[in-house]
Amino acid sequence: MAQHLWITGDHAYQRLAAARALTAVPLAEPVDAHRRRFGPYTGANALLTALVPEMLARTPELVRRHDIEVLSVAPDLRPLVPASRETLTSLAVPAERTRFYSRVRTLRLSHGLAELLRDHVRALGGPRRVLVLDRLDEADPTDAEFVSVLLRRLDPDLLTVVVGTGTGPLDENLAADLARYAQRRDAPPVPSPGAPPADPARAYVASDCCADDPALLAAYAELDPAARCRLHAERAEQLLATGLRSPKLGAVPYHLERAGDPAEAGARALLEALNYCVDMGFYHATLDLGRRGRAVVDRAAREGAWWAFTTKMTTSLSALGRPEEAEELYDEARSLSVNPIIHRQAAYATAMIYTRHRDPDHRDHVRARAWINQAIAISSLQPEGADRSFSTVFQQNGLALIEMHLGNLPGALELVATGLARLDEELGADEHRLHRSVLLHNRAQVLAALGRLDEALADFTAVIADDRNHPEYHFDRANLLHRLGRDEEALAGYAEAIRLGPPFPEAHYNRADVLAGLGDLDAALADLSYVLEIDPTNVDALVNRAGLYAVLDDGAALRADLDAGLALDGENPHLLCLLGQVQAEEGRTAEAERSYRRALEVDGGSTAAWSGLAALAFDAGDPSAAVDHLDRALAVGDDAALRYNRATAYRALGRYDDALADLARAAELDPTDEEIRRERTECARALGVAAGR
Repeated sequence: MAQHLWITGDHAYQRLAAARALTAVPLAEPVDAHRRRFGPYTGANALLTALVPEMLARTPELVRRHDIEVLSVAPDLRPLVPASRETLTSLAVPAERTRFYSRVRTLRLSHGLAELLRDHVRALGGPRRVLVLDRLDEADPTDAEFVSVLLRRLDPDLLTVVVGTGTGPLDENLAADLARYAQRRDAPPVPSPGAPPADPARAYVASDCCADDPALLAAYAELDPAARCRLHAERAEQLLATGLRSPKLGAVPYHLERAGDPAEAGARALLEALNYCVDMGFYHATLDLGRRGRAVVDRAAREGAWWAFTTKMTTSLSALGRPEEAEELYDEARSLSVNPIIHRQAAYATAMIYTRHRDPDHRDHVRARAWINQAIAISSLQPEGADRSFSTVFQQNGLALIEMHLGNLPGALELVATGLARLDEELGADEHRLHRSVLLHNRAQVLAALGRLDEALADFTAVIADDRNHPEYHFDRANLLHRLGRDEEALAGYAEAIRLGPPFPEAHYNRADVLAGLGDLDAALADLSYVLEIDPTNVDALVNRAGLYAVLDDGAALRADLDAGLALDGENPHLLCLLGQVQAEEGRTAEAERSYRRALEVDGGSTAAWSGLAALAFDAGDPSAAVDHLDRALAVGDDAALRYNRATAYRALGRYDDALADLARAAELDPTDEEIRRERTECARALGVAAGR
């Protein structure tokens, strides 16, 4: 049985020599993932650039299915791979970009790419393939995440992943996955291949300063500064002459920072890369580019550029779950600048930090409202015109979010509706379409929270008509359709959300719930299994799949999910209740009772735990205790099954009137249940016998 491999060694040529000794058929030439070449996804970019032409010839439908992932990581393939699912977000011009991707987008891209590779190798058939990815200790976090997904999801008997690392620090998650999924080998020492280049310093720069040959690095270090600048300038010119986007995200800004004009040419290259990366959700790269940009520009002389580098960093820090660091940069900007635009944007962003980005225990919606009011006040001082209108509406949309978090749903609705009306009145039909769609979506969410479901559905439908390829809109509309009981339409909405983007586990999870409710347990099980393939630590999915296994009477699978779930969350009340059920069925009543009571310690309103205790008591011959437990369960919420069970306990106690009352209510709650109808008839007969009739 094959294993993924982790080859370590001081130099790339040693690691690659060890990789070449493998007997499997290579899927592609070894990939150098050093981020200095193409920035984010350098490795995935090089791999897809090599494979996609063959994929298009063999299995074009695979590429079409994953075109978003392909073009996100390898933008220079756009002439070969048409973008078929553009959204208002992806099409927005920079000045109108008001929505940024979630930090999990890159993980979703990686899962899509893993499925693309898996299906491509399956289509190739034949022997096991091997894929060599080197320099992962120098890779961008996007490539580290991508390789982690490959190691976990790809069967090494299908495609063996060989990861090469040198002496640099490794991404923490990648290191853990390498230790878990790959066999580690040290590359044996081998002679350096080939004769040294005639001009080793030039060769080093031509490698985009990625070569790890000590002789090349030494020759570069010995150059005088002017010669070094010339080499960097020449290399930047060569790369720019290709017209490719990818080098502009890595090698081009690197060389121009060192080509003699870092404050102008270097800063421009860094800013171009920064804007692209933040728009694509490549937030670690944005942080790196922002730091470098701030280092080469003089804030006093070029405050606009300095602020662009700074604010893209803060956006990235917030997206990455590091809001305190973002706030420090905003405080720095407030202390250094008197520019009202900077203060307005910093005030808005700080409000979002306190209402959205901080951990729930550290959010402060009142403080957030203070900051957003400052942003609104600054906007009101702008000159009359479209910019003032948009700016004010933008800030008020932030206030609407804060009012929602404070529980003021009517106030939030008024703010959003007023903003939409103002933009419709004062802007042209094609201006700020993205933000208008955001406002419409927000209004739909507020209406849904207010229980005005038909109006919310109309808004969700309208926003989809304007931005039909945005998966989250279809997802939210499907959730609402499920609330309305229109489950077949909900299933169609989830299917569309899944079709329109990279792997979307939340849509599969919610669809599983609908499918289970409709009785299609096998399809529900497939969706939950897919969710867990993407994220084996998803406890909610383990709970739901374990519940399905219980219904399907698959004891071994149920126990496996219980063990996995409880290892992740030993106090999860749902898992403890399922464990109690298993223990009760096995006759281990004392252990079952302990499990139910542990669940109640965590969630005193767990109806499953109270119901489980009731069943144990009834089976032990204590229907009075069973009634007491079911009273507690019904205090949480009325339910036909609970009423039926309490009626059974009442009958055992001879309390037929109470039993009939419960059965009558159960029949109201579930008029289609034949068992309730039969039990009601039997109970009425028993009451008549007891009364002597």
